[in-house]
Amino acid sequence: MQKPPQWNQSRRQFIKQAGLAAAAVSVPHFSSRASTNNLIEGEKLRIIVDADTANEVDDLYAIARALIEPNFQLEGLTSAQWHTQDRAPNDSVGRSQQLNEEIAQLMGVTDVPLAMGANVPMVNTMRPQPSAAARLIIEKAHASPANEKLVVVTLGPNTNVASAILMDPTIIPKLKVCYIGFWHDVKQNAWSKREFNTNNDPNATDLLLNTYGLDFHVMTATTCQHLVFEKENVDRHLKGKAGIGQYLVDRWESYDRFWQQTDKEKREWIMWDVAIIEALARPDLAKEAPFITPDDNLQREIHAYTWIDVEGMKKRYWEVMDAFVGKN
Repeated sequence: MQKPPQWNQSRRQFIKQAGLAAAAVSVPHFSSRASTNNLIEGEKLRIIVDADTANEVDDLYAIARALIEPNFQLEGLTSAQWHTQDRAPNDSVGRSQQLNEEIAQLMGVTDVPLAMGANVPMVNTMRPQPSAAARLIIEKAHASPANEKLVVVTLGPNTNVASAILMDPTIIPKLKVCYIGFWHDVKQNAWSKREFNTNNDPNATDLLLNTYGLDFHVMTATTCQHLVFEKENVDRHLKGKAGIGQYLVDRWESYDRFWQQTDKEKREWIMWDVAIIEALARPDLAKEAPFITPDDNLQREIHAYTWIDVEGMKKRYWEVMDAFVGKN
């Protein structure tokens, strides 16, 4: 995610749900070495992480953290496009997929499905972009036990999960979508869609907002922008560590943060995506509240995070990562 342009409102859009058939796509599998211990006995969140991994740096840190969270049962890691970035390649989803596979390999993960998402956004709110990622979401949603929802965490645009809903609307009550996006004025309940993830597929996000009955939660950029990692601290925990440790350091150092005019030395980095992972892993480290959707959408209640415990999230992140890299 990147810093926003000025606030703006999009036009009113309404959706019609349509079930469309899509061809089956084979999905490669990798296996997780994450601990099977649970923070609360008998309770694990069944999660798919959907990420535009190659777009930025924070995605990689969030994915690595999710793969070793003992409170998660990872049902999939899927890749997303990020076509609006100034330097986005034509195959942006392919670049994200490549990084997902590299992370999985470095962390010894072999039984979590890695499915590629759509390389282009939805052209309207009634036409999905079928992909292996969308089909995996459908499959895992239907596999949910009674009274339990599949949590789809979208760290990039909502293309894959929105497409899954259009392809099979019967999964709607089986999903909880947790999205990193929007800028939000809590006091006025004023939403801005002029934000990177939303701009990468505004039709997909409008579909989710307008889908009655969908359990939709938003970690807004307004809230998660406060989670900032310091390079000095990253080096202390990860530099020189084999596998994922040095890999994350190298990503920080080699990535060209071309839009950032200050901090040319990259001494700090906003960890937007890490915030939602930590909030789901430890709900006591964040607060969310119900809000009505933006004015140009179906008026219904969704949830938005309004506060995060920044220091608590950092502490928990490094506790879990240290335990993992220290064993490898």
